[in-house]
Amino acid sequence: MATEIERKFLVRGEAWRQQAPLEIRQGYLNRDKQRTVRVRISGARAYLTVKGMAKGLARPEFEYEIPVADAEQMLSLCDGPLLEKRRHVTTHAGRRWEVDEFLGENAGLIVAEVELEDEHQVFQRPDWLDTEVTDDPRYLNSNLGVHPYARW
Repeated sequence: MATEIERKFLVRGEAWRQQAPLEIRQGYLNRDKQRTVRVRISGARAYLTVKGMAKGLARPEFEYEIPVADAEQMLSLCDGPLLEKRRHVTTHAGRRWEVDEFLGENAGLIVAEVELEDEHQVFQRPDWLDTEVTDDPRYLNSNLGVHPYARW
C-alpha cells in the first residue's frame, strides 16, 4: 500500500523562490473525512488521487496519471470551487520541499510540505519555515476549497 507521510509549515520571506513555478488546478470529487478523491492538472499532466484518513502523520495515498482531457471533464464534476496555486519546488539539506503559493480566495497563503519516510524522521528545517500546521485541518487542500483563507 502507498503511504504518504508529510509535514506542513507556513512560510516566511522569499528565499524559497528558486525555480519557475508549476501552475496547478485541482478539485475534489469527494471530501469525506475517511477519504478524499482529488483531480489535479499540474502543468501538462493530470492525476487522480485517492487519500485515506490520516493516522498520525501517515495516510494511505494512491495517485494515477490520467489524460488531461479526462481531468478537465472531471474538474467540472467537483463538489465546490477549484483550488488554484503555483507550486515551487526547492531543496534544502538534500530534502525536496514543495511550496504552494495559493491564488484566488486563498491568495496570501503560502505553505511548504516535506514528505518523509517515517513519522519520526529528523530533517533540517530551512530558515524560511514558520509555524508548523500539519495538525491544523484548516490547511488541508480539501478544506481550503470550501473554507478559503480569505474568509478566516
